[in-house]
Amino acid sequence: MAGWRLDRALAVLVPTLSRERLKALMSSGAVAGASGLLRDPAKKAVAGDRLTVTIPVPAPSHSVAQDIALNVVFEDAHLLIVDKPAGLVVHPAAGNLDGTLVNALLHHCAGRLSGIGGVARPGIVHRIDKDTSGLLVVAKDDPTHEGLSRQFAAHTVERLYTAVVFGQPVPPAGRIEGALARSSANRQKMAIVPEGRGKHAVTHYRLVQPLRDASVVECKLETGRTHQVRVHMASIGHPLLGDPAYGRTRSQHRADLAELGFARQALHAATLGFIHPITKEKVSYLSPLPADIQDLISRLSN
Repeated sequence: MAGWRLDRALAVLVPTLSRERLKALMSSGAVAGASGLLRDPAKKAVAGDRLTVTIPVPAPSHSVAQDIALNVVFEDAHLLIVDKPAGLVVHPAAGNLDGTLVNALLHHCAGRLSGIGGVARPGIVHRIDKDTSGLLVVAKDDPTHEGLSRQFAAHTVERLYTAVVFGQPVPPAGRIEGALARSSANRQKMAIVPEGRGKHAVTHYRLVQPLRDASVVECKLETGRTHQVRVHMASIGHPLLGDPAYGRTRSQHRADLAELGFARQALHAATLGFIHPITKEKVSYLSPLPADIQDLISRLSN
């Protein structure tokens, strides 16, 4: 391992800790060598070095278990897949300190969740927006969390979203590539920025059904970035219907959305597939469209 990045070498030497966890420990001053604290994960390992990794005592979780109904579509000893309804926040944050998916998971799993995500996000491997519905996977133990994280990082997880967008895309199928970063004008929004200044992001879209001044499209994520589908579809002139951040309600749909009471982005995480990190079996689930998006499609089909 001489000459390896230090975080890579430590991940081999301490297999119970993920590389990301070791990076975090290094940045917090929990890794030391003969020369003192080692904070740079890219530092080269030197043969003969004696290293000390100090594992801090886990901080108590500030999240409380709450008996919130969950639609669990798959569960075993290592993970579970949840079909999240629109309106449910994934983890506690400012403005949403309880009533979240994490609070529900702490009750459902009796606290048996991976700790890699930290006390605020136990078991959370990936997220979907509050007002996006659909599937997400949750890890019950650290090896499962690490295995799933590797698949997400390698972009091998199958994720298909169904969206209702303004207009009809031309061509009917295509690839959208654009790096994403926080908008300089509004830190609560994401924006497409020059490559190298944000996170690389790629979305593949396909027209599924033409509607009245709108379309049902399927979006396949090659990467998974915050607000990726919403920003990418808006960037080609086809924002999601009902999206308060990246689109404005056109006059053609204003009455329809109001009468339906449709007040969220029309986006649903419909398909989730991956290799189970422990059993090595293929896991794949399809979530049917929720009633509000079905009603919207039906309305715009007439």
